[in-house]
Amino acid sequence: MSDHKNYDASNIQILEGLEPVRKRPGMYIGTTGADGLHHLVWEIVDNSIDEALAGYADDIILELLPGEVVRVTDNGRGIPVDIHPHTGRPAVETILTTLHAGGKFDSDSYKVSGGLHGVGASVVNALSEWYTVNVHRNNKNYYQMYNRGIPAGDLIEKGLSEHTGTITEFKFDPTIFKETQEYDFERLRQRIQQLAFLNRGIKITIKDLRTEAVVENTYHYEGGLVEYAEFLNGNRVKVNKSLFYVEKMVDDINVEITMQYNDSFNQNIYSFTNNIPTREGGMHEDGFKMALTRILNNYAKANKMLKDTEDGFIGEDTREGLIVILSVKHPDPQFEGQTKTKLGNTEVRQIVSQILSEGLDRFLLENPQDAKAIIDKVILAQRARVAARKAREATRRKNPLDSLGFASKLADCRTKNAEKAELYIVEGDSAGGSAKQGRESEYQAILPLRGKVLNVEKARLDKILSNNEILMLFQAIGTGIGDELDPSKARYHKIVIMTDADVDGAHIRTLLLTFFYRHLRPLIDLGYIYFAQPPLYKLSSGKRIEYVYDDEALPEIAATFDGRYQMQRYKGLGEMNPEQLWETTMDPETRTLLRVTLKDAMDADQVFSMLMGEEVEPRKDFIQDNAEYASDIDI
Repeated sequence: MSDHKNYDASNIQILEGLEPVRKRPGMYIGTTGADGLHHLVWEIVDNSIDEALAGYADDIILELLPGEVVRVTDNGRGIPVDIHPHTGRPAVETILTTLHAGGKFDSDSYKVSGGLHGVGASVVNALSEWYTVNVHRNNKNYYQMYNRGIPAGDLIEKGLSEHTGTITEFKFDPTIFKETQEYDFERLRQRIQQLAFLNRGIKITIKDLRTEAVVENTYHYEGGLVEYAEFLNGNRVKVNKSLFYVEKMVDDINVEITMQYNDSFNQNIYSFTNNIPTREGGMHEDGFKMALTRILNNYAKANKMLKDTEDGFIGEDTREGLIVILSVKHPDPQFEGQTKTKLGNTEVRQIVSQILSEGLDRFLLENPQDAKAIIDKVILAQRARVAARKAREATRRKNPLDSLGFASKLADCRTKNAEKAELYIVEGDSAGGSAKQGRESEYQAILPLRGKVLNVEKARLDKILSNNEILMLFQAIGTGIGDELDPSKARYHKIVIMTDADVDGAHIRTLLLTFFYRHLRPLIDLGYIYFAQPPLYKLSSGKRIEYVYDDEALPEIAATFDGRYQMQRYKGLGEMNPEQLWETTMDPETRTLLRVTLKDAMDADQVFSMLMGEEVEPRKDFIQDNAEYASDIDI
């Protein structure tokens, strides 16, 4: 047994070079799971984007090679290769082997960058099994290789070159990234497209060369944020036909804003700082919201568009049905918040407010028809808010079994520990009856819903809160709604959508998911929402019973019965007796639950608008494009 009292200088470890990164990778990339693996790619891509922002590159290529090797190529200046005065080694080697070494600290080299931490390439090098850099600079081609962050040899000249730029290749270290060892192409593609939107004029290509069927996408948007807004708004009916856009530089801080109203009832503000998504908002969003509310109030009052009995607009009125993309390029961004994605620079609030005020005043003056359409939209939102105020009171309950015949609907569980409690949302009284009898009442609650749930994509809050089925959901879950939403008050940390395995069940599942996405989104983010997986078939022979959960597995399982079995096809949950429902779908020991996740909020927003919104054509196109996947639908 070691002597813990003997604590002296010999106990102090000194980690040199990149050793700290390999010792504690989570401190540098957050996690060694899927997010961390993909973070390696963005550190290198961001370096190329920074070259483009500085005006020295306009073509970037990201390639996924066989063996999960990543290659990033740009046509920038090429990483410096001359001898660094402090290390006595080539600058490229110093950058790749020293933490906090790089051009990001020199404001003359990079006015704006996506990191400013100076750890990007060196951290990727440290966490890679091998890493190579190929620099085209000074009419020469330079090359160096590293193994787990350590140079495998000196920087060498490989020959002459007629162009400039940097080519980086690396293979992540599988001894560090054990959880996920495969890159998600779609995840990378979405971010590449987003970067192309955010940096107009830059061509960015992504290629997947890991299989024979090569996939390649190239993105190049001269319209930048304007094209981004049109892309995001594609499935919606536009309120202002002319899309608003403004860009201005103040005190070396560049601000770009584009926005457009649509006929939906949801707000979507997508903000970025130096291309980094600021999901928690920050000073730039605060400045935007403050100016938007003030300008629209001033315009409505000046043009006598409000009735004498009506109060002015509040922030939520002016943001209903609004899509905003707000991009700030800052030479010295300060991030805060739980995930370091909240912009904290106080000076940005006033700058954004000033730029939006000047631009929006001019837009409303020059586009009177669009201005009227926007104000009309905001007035409707204001009136709906007032109407919803009384309806919202119904969601505030002292007891989960109060109004609307609630006691007869919700079969609550006994535990008050939300972490252990589960709520099963089922369709119809028949399935609800089986679930109530088959459940473990200590921690499983059952809420049966009657018929199709209201499509909240097409309804304002006042209508939503007048719907009994939706009210029961809010009351059962207990978090409140809108500005009063508090995820910590959720009464269940597992909310399971359990519907029939047919077309009607899929529709109800989509309606419920739309409800959660639009009005209880934090519960999805926290991982509280699940889909149950009931079986499609029951195969039996004597005392042997096998449940089959998908059509693909049916032939293989059926073959094990040697042709002698009875098969039952379950059309609905109500066909199962309580014991079967418990054994197949509700027993934690044997059930399969699929957790609902949202990898990309923008994509989800577009899908919900397409599938559940007013526009018919995008929905028809989707059905036609995906008809090949619907060959075995039960009607």
